[in-house]
Amino acid sequence: MPNLYTPQDANKALPEVKRMFAKITTQKNKVVAIQQEIQMIIDSGSPFDSFIEKKQQLNSLVTELYKSIEQLEGIGVMIKSVDEGLLDFPSKRFDEEVWLCWKAGEDEIKFWHGKDEGFMGRKPLETTGIIEP
Repeated sequence: MPNLYTPQDANKALPEVKRMFAKITTQKNKVVAIQQEIQMIIDSGSPFDSFIEKKQQLNSLVTELYKSIEQLEGIGVMIKSVDEGLLDFPSKRFDEEVWLCWKAGEDEIKFWHGKDEGFMGRKPLETTGIIEP
C-alpha cells in the first residue's frame, strides 16, 4: 500500500518536496543543455573525442536525474510534469483514491483531483472529505 497523505501531511512534507523537485528541475535543465551541445558537436563535424566526452557527461547527468526522481517518488510523491511543475500526493477521499495536487509556485496543497483526472480537474480542498488514511 502506498504512503497516503492527508492535506496536513502533504503540507508538512512540502518544503522538502520543493527542495527535491528544484534539484530535479536543475538536473533536467543540465541534461537538455548537454543534449544541445552534443547536437552542435555532431552538426559541426567535430572529432569523436568531443562527442564521446559530452556523451559520457550526459550519461552521468541522466543517471543522477533518475536517482533524484526515484528519491522523490520513493516517498510517494508522483511527478506528473517536470516542465509544468506538477506533483501529486496519493490520498483518500472517503473510500476513493485521489491525488492531492501541487503546482510549482503554490505555497501549499490547496487542490485535489480524481485518479483519472488531471490538472484541469482540480477541485479546492475545502469541499473534499479527504480523510486520515
